[in-house]
Amino acid sequence: MVILQTEPIDLASLFEQVRGDGDGAVVHFVGYVRNHHKGREVRYLEYHGYDEMAEAEMRRLADSIRTEFEIDAIAIVHRLGRLEIGDASVAVVISSAHRRPAFDACREAMDRLKRTVPIWKKEFFVDGVEWVDGRDPC
Repeated sequence: MVILQTEPIDLASLFEQVRGDGDGAVVHFVGYVRNHHKGREVRYLEYHGYDEMAEAEMRRLADSIRTEFEIDAIAIVHRLGRLEIGDASVAVVISSAHRRPAFDACREAMDRLKRTVPIWKKEFFVDGVEWVDGRDPC
């Protein structure tokens, strides 16, 4: 399941949709809007995307993760539009019979999402506005 949306992310619903009776683990990552970036105070963010391409790339990513790791299900949700400090911007939820493949798959899914999906972040600081390079240095 992959979703681009402007509404808040409903984690409880994602857990219900991903978890099956054969799963012993559900692992998730949630990214939140923080109040600072590189020493500057952030007021809010805007996420913009090329929706059709982003959804297609998210589907390819989910399919690839399912193939490469021993997992049962994956959900990837990314918000678009204006987000306030403390809002969840992205969620990856993965279920598996065992924790290790779920953890490994979740980390890899998030890393690839940051590298490959055409979604861009615009940060609004107290002293200006800046587009942020989406490539993750980690």
